[in-house]
Amino acid sequence: MKHEDFNTKEHGFVGHLAEQDNGSDKAVIIVMGGEQSILPGIKFAERFADYGITGLSVSLYGAEGLPDSPNQVPVDMFIPAVEYLRNKKKIKHISIYGQSMGSIFAVLVAQYVGGFDNLIMVSPTHVPFEGTLKDKKTMTGKSVATWHGEDIPCVCADFSKVKAGKYQKHPDAKCKVTGMWVAYHDAYKDKKRVSEAKLHVEKSNARVLLIAGDEDEAWPAEYSVREIENDLKEANYDKDVKVIIYEHGSHLNGLMPNREREKKLYRMIPMIGLMYKTFGKYRKENISYFVSSEKEIINWINSNQQIHKINE
Repeated sequence: MKHEDFNTKEHGFVGHLAEQDNGSDKAVIIVMGGEQSILPGIKFAERFADYGITGLSVSLYGAEGLPDSPNQVPVDMFIPAVEYLRNKKKIKHISIYGQSMGSIFAVLVAQYVGGFDNLIMVSPTHVPFEGTLKDKKTMTGKSVATWHGEDIPCVCADFSKVKAGKYQKHPDAKCKVTGMWVAYHDAYKDKKRVSEAKLHVEKSNARVLLIAGDEDEAWPAEYSVREIENDLKEANYDKDVKVIIYEHGSHLNGLMPNREREKKLYRMIPMIGLMYKTFGKYRKENISYFVSSEKEIINWINSNQQIHKINE
């Protein structure tokens, strides 16, 4: 397996690529979160490479040349990432994969940059949010994302009324949820703001795979998936769309790093159960969802290929 690293100064983006020694005619851009994530993006790139798909993880913040927090992250930086795969690597078939907050950027990149066969969203939201400082609690009054230097419309979640990590019962939830879940749930009630900020998945021109757990602890991912699904139906979207909702599914979902290669990482699973209580309560089911969602994701990428041009 071959690796390559990218930095803002030389390449216009921060990223990490993994590919088979003989390359591939397929690639996926992976969007997870910051450069210093507990689950490093390169591990996901390597997992795609295990299946013969070149993986390029692009970091959103936390590295030289990037914002130091999820605040006003420029979607423009994905342009050179896509161009590198298409022009340097000569890869015609490119997908984009976003997990949790990464789902916001996966859609925005598909919408503004374009050129993707597949858009895959795991534990997603259907709107961008207000940015935060490094403490991930202090709101900035700016959007989490920008395009050509301008804020992309967003929804504001009020964290002053909740303790983000504290679990509680909520009448609209199937399980105990975090204060963060409550803040996002309440933010969705601002219908005007949501309408202005809603992600336009229908503009992606890609095949769409949506995956969520029905007991997501971090935010109402199933609700967002249903909103996106309904919007696509109303738009008479003519590309393939598939929705997968896992019973007793946690926020922690989707494709995961190679289990044999990352044994140290998988030894942290009991700790993950403390953070994500649905995962801890239904551990066996959720570990099985790692396997089944990985199969779904890889099959989705391999099942149909289109040729696109990058949007101007």
